[in-house]
Order: sequence, then structure tokens, then C-alpha cells
Amino acid sequence: MSQVRTNARKAAVQALYQWQMTGQSLVEIERQFVEDERLKNVQKSYFTELFHGVPKNLGAIDEALNEFVDRPVDMVDPVERAILRIGAYELLYRLDMPYRVILNEGINLAKYFGADGSHKYVNGILDKLAQKNRAVEIKAKTQVAK
Repeated sequence: MSQVRTNARKAAVQALYQWQMTGQSLVEIERQFVEDERLKNVQKSYFTELFHGVPKNLGAIDEALNEFVDRPVDMVDPVERAILRIGAYELLYRLDMPYRVILNEGINLAKYFGADGSHKYVNGILDKLAQKNRAVEIKAKTQVAK
């Protein structure tokens, strides 16, 4: 995956974290990111898709995550919650993107932003979500590997 898309995910994690913690409007947070030049070397269209797509589909995303998290989604560490919501969004709504890429990006975001070991937690949940929602894709990859 390209670095500008990875950077879009990093910026989206930060913006979603801010939204979760402050309740500010998406438009206001996005304006701050643009003004502070935090979207340099970022695929802006993908940042916008993630940053607006997660809140827009929050009910479905949190419902999907609730099946696999060990506590209510709202009680998950806010950094991990933002990363999980982005990963869930991509698994549910970006079927053009291979699930392995989504899992790897989630793990890397957790290593970059999260507490020690949080990447294992994020990986476990996104992997279970992928097993449920991307079963056909996973089975096809397994068949090819044999």
C-alpha cells in the first residue's frame, strides 16, 4: 500500500480520536487538520472517506465490533477504539481492499499510536471480524495456497 494512504489512516486515527474525546464537529476538526498542515503527504480523499465514513456508519461498525471486543466499544481505550473503527470500516465497506492489508495497517497503527501490546488486541479483534465478514475472500486465499 502506498505511504500516502498509510498517512491518511494515521491522520484519520488522530482526527477520530479528537472527535471521540471532544465531540467537536467533523467539519471543525477537519478544518483544523487542514490549517495545521497535518494532511501533507496524505491521500486526502482517503482521509476524508475514513474520517466521515466511520461516524456515518458508527452504529453498524460498533455493532460488528461488539461481537468480538471484551467490553463495550465505548469502554475500549480511545486510541484502540479509533484504530478498530477504521479497520472495521475498511473490512465492512472497502471490499476492494484485501483483508490482509487492512489487518496489517491496523497492527501498524496500533504499534505506532497504541500502548505496548495493543497491536495484539487490535489484530485479534480485526482478525475475527475478517473471518466473519470476509470468509469468502479468506477461503479463496486458502484454496490458492494449497
